[in-house]
Amino acid sequence: MKGERRKELIKAYKERKSSPGIYALRCVATGEVWVAPSRNLDAQQNGIRFSLRLGSHPNKALQAVWNAQGEAAFAYEIVERIEDEDLTGYLLDTALKERLRHWRATLGAGLAVG
Repeated sequence: MKGERRKELIKAYKERKSSPGIYALRCVATGEVWVAPSRNLDAQQNGIRFSLRLGSHPNKALQAVWNAQGEAAFAYEIVERIEDEDLTGYLLDTALKERLRHWRATLGAGLAVG
């Protein structure tokens, strides 16, 4: 019984759809914003917070603000989900780049990556 439940959970995990789009990290203490694209917004928050907690985030300016202000000063926001399931590969990358440019301009944001 226990093994069957585990198999069901693994199957459900593998079948779930990723949710691509654009996310923002906002420092509420300073007002600074960083944005980046992601192919899986639902998993992105854990990954970015993990690298910032370790002090190993590739964006040194973002890491410095995180170190100075602390985790509690940051908010992770999904600013846009790309819902078109037909977009894959090159078309998805192109859409993410286009939307990233839009959100950087709209929010006056830096890049959350490298």
